[in-house]
Amino acid sequence: MDNSKHPCYNADAHTQYSRMHLPVAPECNISCNYCNRKFDCVNESRPGVTSEVLTPQMASEKFSWVKENIENLSVVGIAGPGDALANWDVTRKAIELIQAKGENILFCLSTNGLMLPKYAHELVELGIKHVTVTVNCLDPNIGAQLYKVVHYEGKSYTGTTGSLILLENQLEGIAYLVKHDVLVKINIVMVKGINDQHIPVVVKKMKELGVFITNIMPLIPAPGSVFAQFPQTSMKEINEMRDQCQLDVLQMRHCKQCRADAIGLLGNDRSNEFRMTKPVQKGAALEPSPDHTKYKIAVTSKYGKLVDQHFGHATELLIYQGKGKEFQLLEIRKTMQYCSGPVDCDAKEERKNATIEAISDCDAVLTMRIGYHGQKRLASQGIISVEYCDTIEEGLGYAVDQLVLKNVI
Repeated sequence: MDNSKHPCYNADAHTQYSRMHLPVAPECNISCNYCNRKFDCVNESRPGVTSEVLTPQMASEKFSWVKENIENLSVVGIAGPGDALANWDVTRKAIELIQAKGENILFCLSTNGLMLPKYAHELVELGIKHVTVTVNCLDPNIGAQLYKVVHYEGKSYTGTTGSLILLENQLEGIAYLVKHDVLVKINIVMVKGINDQHIPVVVKKMKELGVFITNIMPLIPAPGSVFAQFPQTSMKEINEMRDQCQLDVLQMRHCKQCRADAIGLLGNDRSNEFRMTKPVQKGAALEPSPDHTKYKIAVTSKYGKLVDQHFGHATELLIYQGKGKEFQLLEIRKTMQYCSGPVDCDAKEERKNATIEAISDCDAVLTMRIGYHGQKRLASQGIISVEYCDTIEEGLGYAVDQLVLKNVI
């Protein structure tokens, strides 16, 4: 298979060919202790961060826009900001719409692998030849320290039980992909004191499965994550581990741990130039015309200034009403805390129902972070979840943009 134009799979290509990540997959089905997915943090460059979430139609338009302006665009990837396979319907639709354009483009996606046994055959049928799977361990006891909760087939699992489900599905899915001539890249996040000594075992297993390359990456302590206070793994330690594992599997040494909306060369992210609030092509703007609908939005905030609180931790919600960029604080509503503990949102059903009922008249929830089931529960009531990490004023404007796009597309 020709990897000459894939900047991640070929080190010689990363200074010549560009890639674009399409952030069409907002939901995630596992909660990693090193992750805190905050939208619209434009100065952050790490996996799981994006400044916008696109519909498949928007992704198709954005591809055309970028393709017209970046001559050496060779790869379209889907890397979140959640998990590509946890959002398979929109992921598949985005790929199909772009494939229909007939461009000579490679497609790839990244996944935690939980849903690979279910969707691997569809990836093969779609012609996806490059898949990245994050495999941080083979030992469920280590996995229990890395993963807070695994959501699978309508149930939530913690500890070694959740870790084992994830691991078994990863191995089954990887074996299927390799058997069907898909080049698999394995990402491994190296966390000192947890999985660092275990990584060579992981790499040897990946060699046995026939993966193409492994990418050992340093932990980037994300603010608000369980591992926020952990030290960032040094590149000296990373390179020493790569050198050791190079004897078994080819090592990727030029990874930039890109954002979920990254565009351009690996060392030169141009995503800020291609926001969907700008015209996609001359004479046509993708952003909908000014909206005059009055919206009611519930906001989680610790002190009433920033969107800086997890939805599940809030005991009161700020209720704003307005349109465009002009909003007024209507009231502060007391509510039951949706989550009863730091491990997982495991509160009783009546508690959860009471929280949702408290905002049943709202169009959206604006929050720093919200869990998978919380998003689903709100969506079932027609309430969209908007994750953000800046001032309430800016966040309300962003939430309106998301509401408008939801209503017109």
